[in-house]
Amino acid sequence: MADTKLGREVFLALAAIGWADGELHPDEADAIVKTALEEGLELWEIEDIERATKEPTELALIPLDRMTKADRLFVYAVASWMTTLDGVVDEAEIAMLDRLGMMLRIPERPREHATAIAKEIAGLEGDAKPAAYDLKKLRKVLTERLEEARKARVAAKEEEPD
Repeated sequence: MADTKLGREVFLALAAIGWADGELHPDEADAIVKTALEEGLELWEIEDIERATKEPTELALIPLDRMTKADRLFVYAVASWMTTLDGVVDEAEIAMLDRLGMMLRIPERPREHATAIAKEIAGLEGDAKPAAYDLKKLRKVLTERLEEARKARVAAKEEEPD
């Protein structure tokens, strides 16, 4: 599966999630904008993203329907990881993740896989700080695993008797 460019909506969603607890840490904001720059987004898109990191944005206002399945899983995985940064995952954060999962139309099992992959990548990096977290690697691993799951479903269907 070819690498696909993350769209503006992905980064706006990440910023909105970062604001869920009422504050977006400057390191989180920097990581979001830095990754958007690395993605090669247009200047106006970067400006929108920077604005979303400076003032809270409602997730409901972001056109989530423009995101691919891989984009939605990526956003959920990053949100799951972000909730662990302060060392405490409270009920409000769990509720936010459940709401996000529903808004992104991600079933429970893929949510669990996305969370596990986010933790796996964080463990590889050895540093939980947002600036050190490899968002590109997370996206790559999620995309690869999504493709593996698709191939396994196709193979299983082909093996089914008529």
